[in-house]
Amino acid sequence: MKVGKVEIGKGKPIVLIAGPCVIESEKHAMEHARSISQICKKLDMGFIFKSSYDKANRSSKDSYRGPGIDEGLEILAKIKKDLAVPILSDVHCKTELEKAKKVLDVIQIPAFLCRQTDFVIEIAKTAKVVNIKKGQFLAPWDIKNVIEKVESAGNKNIIITERGTTFGYNNLVSDMRSLEILADFGYPVVYDATHSVQLPGGKGSASGGERKFVPGLSRAAVAMGCDGLFLEVHKDPDKAPCDGPNMITLKTLESLLKDVKKIDNIVQGLALDNIR
Repeated sequence: MKVGKVEIGKGKPIVLIAGPCVIESEKHAMEHARSISQICKKLDMGFIFKSSYDKANRSSKDSYRGPGIDEGLEILAKIKKDLAVPILSDVHCKTELEKAKKVLDVIQIPAFLCRQTDFVIEIAKTAKVVNIKKGQFLAPWDIKNVIEKVESAGNKNIIITERGTTFGYNNLVSDMRSLEILADFGYPVVYDATHSVQLPGGKGSASGGERKFVPGLSRAAVAMGCDGLFLEVHKDPDKAPCDGPNMITLKTLESLLKDVKKIDNIVQGLALDNIR
């Protein structure tokens, strides 16, 4: 599958989907997009920029949500034009789709909304590419039903993203078997390493997180053969208005991606050996 000029899927090198959790300002988003893009060019790694224009699923009504759809899409369109990178963002209601489709190369179905049939089908009719975030309340095989909803609208440009599974209260756990199960459905599989270490609602009115586990889980997911890695990245996550505890720092990104690329090269080589 191609997202802009980025190829993702079986037999292709690992792809990065990354950016700050939410748009804080045009300058901030552009700075991060440019820095991540430069790292990916240096490492010859495909890159899709992700940031949200509206976080409509926060724990508290007082949580920072972003600049909103109009200003947010304007910023994402500028990043897309100036840096020539594909753009991914999440949409939370059908009324946003007409505007969103003009800018977004990938429309993401948020995890909490992945079972909303009418919403899923409308996105499938609208989007060039659909990224299904697997709900943390779903088993990996349950995603087949969501895929069939998207396919029913005639759209087979699908990415499936694993983001951890609910494990008691305010906690998530990653079952790496999920990546192989999801891959059997025939679409590219992405591992969201930063949301997988989230502690949903762990701070009462906000989510917590344990970013120290992101590198290890990222390496494990790539070793399992995922097609892409989803990382929320911030130059100073402890001061971020949203999801700071689970975002990794911009300065640590290149080192992690170097490790990931080495592992991916080994996995790709093993796949070729099995074919031979």
